[in-house]
Amino acid sequence: MGKQVTEMLKGTLEGIVLAILSERPTYGYEITEWLRDQGFSDIAGGTVYALLVRVEQRGLVDVEKVPSEKGPPRKVYSLNAQGREYLEEFWRTWSFLTERLEKLREGGS
Repeated sequence: MGKQVTEMLKGTLEGIVLAILSERPTYGYEITEWLRDQGFSDIAGGTVYALLVRVEQRGLVDVEKVPSEKGPPRKVYSLNAQGREYLEEFWRTWSFLTERLEKLREGGS
């Protein structure tokens, strides 16, 4: 990934992770693997884990510890009502920005 993509991704990764969690509860490693499968190969697991801690502290997700066959219990994250509201706002903001950027790209004002 180029530096510009990395910088843009920093501003949107939280929304992307919340969108993943809106589909189903999951854990950090699985989120990281999904992102890599989608072409975000430079995303470090630590980045995702730090983001999950932040959204947990902000009350956007619920966390359940689930026993793991390999090692300590896994923290499974699921989007709660507050997180869904935040994600809806993220998508409204995303739509607003992409519409304006597309106009700009097409040379309109």
